[in-house]
Amino acid sequence: MQHDDNLTRDRPTFVTHLECSATGERHAADEVHNLSRAGKPLLVRYDLAGVRQALTKEGLARRPPDFWRYRELLPVRRAEDVVSLGETMTPLVAMPRLAARHGCAEILVKDEGRLPTGSFKARGLALAVSMAKALGIRHMAMPTNGNAGAALAAYASRAGIKTTIFCPDDTPEVNVSEIDLQGARVYRVNGLIDDCGRIVGEGKARVGWFDVSTLKEPYRIEGKKTMGLELAEQLGWDVPDVIFYPTGGGTGLIGMWKAFAELEAIGFIGCKRPRMVAVQAAGCAPVVRAFDEGVEHASRWENATTIASGIRVPQAIGDFLILRAVRESGGFAMAVDDAAISSALKEAARWEGLLLCPEGAATYAALKQSLADGRVGRHERAVLFNCATGLKYPLPPITRTLDRTKPIDFAGL
Repeated sequence: MQHDDNLTRDRPTFVTHLECSATGERHAADEVHNLSRAGKPLLVRYDLAGVRQALTKEGLARRPPDFWRYRELLPVRRAEDVVSLGETMTPLVAMPRLAARHGCAEILVKDEGRLPTGSFKARGLALAVSMAKALGIRHMAMPTNGNAGAALAAYASRAGIKTTIFCPDDTPEVNVSEIDLQGARVYRVNGLIDDCGRIVGEGKARVGWFDVSTLKEPYRIEGKKTMGLELAEQLGWDVPDVIFYPTGGGTGLIGMWKAFAELEAIGFIGCKRPRMVAVQAAGCAPVVRAFDEGVEHASRWENATTIASGIRVPQAIGDFLILRAVRESGGFAMAVDDAAISSALKEAARWEGLLLCPEGAATYAALKQSLADGRVGRHERAVLFNCATGLKYPLPPITRTLDRTKPIDFAGL
């Protein structure tokens, strides 16, 4: 009954307006928006003084352990518009054996694979679909490398909204199959995710579907920011020293940076911030290149390739927001190669029993490099984001067999 109450009780309304992330121009809330008039992502703004009066840590602690518990800092005004598949707060899992191996204080993994549809994309799409339901949107479309499409398909089907989804032709089969099975029309495209995005944009112009691409609507970032809200609460209203985040479109990194600012404004945390580290693959590292060059925008990465398909994003519309958060935090951007990602994935599985996705493994590979070169001190608390269950990705074939009809060398097993 408590969980039902969390979803159905009246919600205080604190959204005031939407704001262009580049110019600060205000846009009206409660209207359908994609990008701002300047062609940049829109950010949801709240009456944070009102939230501070309405929400206490003690009251929050009594709510069910899902991300709807933060309703005062979310944009859904009416409880009946919430589209939920049973989201849970994801655990912080320590890796003590690997921490000891590297001589560092603490390594924590925020395991987002526990969410519905098996990835952190459930956060952003639960909010985007809930707001689409509230605003009367009937047909949504997106480009995807896999997990976002699966989340959109699931939540939109639950809401009765039609979806059309485009993915690169080498997207893992499990992703394509789950997207189709959960009710979307999915098409493989002979290109990368930004090529798929161009098709979505053309379809929006011609037939009027709603473009729910990364940062091209205002609400996926609000769902992703719940990672930061949860993390601070799980650490006793503190933040770690450093966060390693697998960065493609970067919505979660931007969202967490926004979450920490909102938490300080309502008095839940102080001014301390984690250093934000944008982790990319060496075969697709536009943000790393822009960070190293000291520029505000990242040019398109040509011939992008990596086993970590979720961060194979040649160009991100929110590049300047990613770079701004990284620089303001005193963090950095770094790339790891596919060999390091594969090695890190095997190491976490065999030493800690954690089956990371390749993108999550990239963050562990990046942490190892950062410990070795001194960018992260061994006394510091590091949080790695594992963005999806490793079971959604191709696993290595095992050929070892045993013939039960012949003598068995048990000592050699």
